[in-house]
Amino acid sequence: MGYNEFTIEGRNAVLEALRAGRTVDKLFILDGCKDGPVMSIKREASKRGCIVKYVEKERLDQISQTGKHQGVIAYAAAYAYAEVEDILAKAKERGEAPFIFLLDNIEDPHNLGAIIRTANLAGAHGVIIPKNRAVGLTATVAKASAGAINYTPVAKVTNLGQTIEELKKEGMWFVCADMDGAPMYSLDLKGPIGMVIGSEGNGVGRLIKEKCDFTAAIPMKGDIDSLNASVAAGVLAYEIVRQRMQ
Repeated sequence: MGYNEFTIEGRNAVLEALRAGRTVDKLFILDGCKDGPVMSIKREASKRGCIVKYVEKERLDQISQTGKHQGVIAYAAAYAYAEVEDILAKAKERGEAPFIFLLDNIEDPHNLGAIIRTANLAGAHGVIIPKNRAVGLTATVAKASAGAINYTPVAKVTNLGQTIEELKKEGMWFVCADMDGAPMYSLDLKGPIGMVIGSEGNGVGRLIKEKCDFTAAIPMKGDIDSLNASVAAGVLAYEIVRQRMQ
């Protein structure tokens, strides 16, 4: 899991972490546990919009490093998240049209890290990830990003579709990578753009795809059906970079 140094166990430790404002990516609580300290933890978690998973004792014992979890384990983020506004501000500061990566359900931390690295090198202003069904900023992600996580803001949003709608109001438009799209070389990808990449296996979800203005297919000549998500992100990002440079 690579979470070790960011795993917080035990009721006091978890409550203190939440009250101190640490970003908690996931909170595991013993199912059916209703005593005072656990209720306080639930209250703090809901105030901060944490994802809470109710699990059996066996699951907690399995995750626990210390064996003293007291029915509560939290995974804290290794890095702080930015806000979507911070990403737009970065574009403004550089005097550039916004260029943002949006990731739909990337669950592999190595992929997320590699994509953040690509975003940094391609000159993107930030990366947006959804709260649910996706990996957060763990130590593994940080390592795979080769330091890019220190420079490229990553925002975590509750609803990716809603975020796309809000960014459209700011004048952005969106392209998603999908095999059913038009060849990426035939599309005009200049201007303020959001690039949407889906997970391996599932691709970009239908609701998100419907919100995109364009669907771009990466030409593939081989015998297997798709590129790794982080490679696809790199290929499409650099077509956007090429067009922005013209």
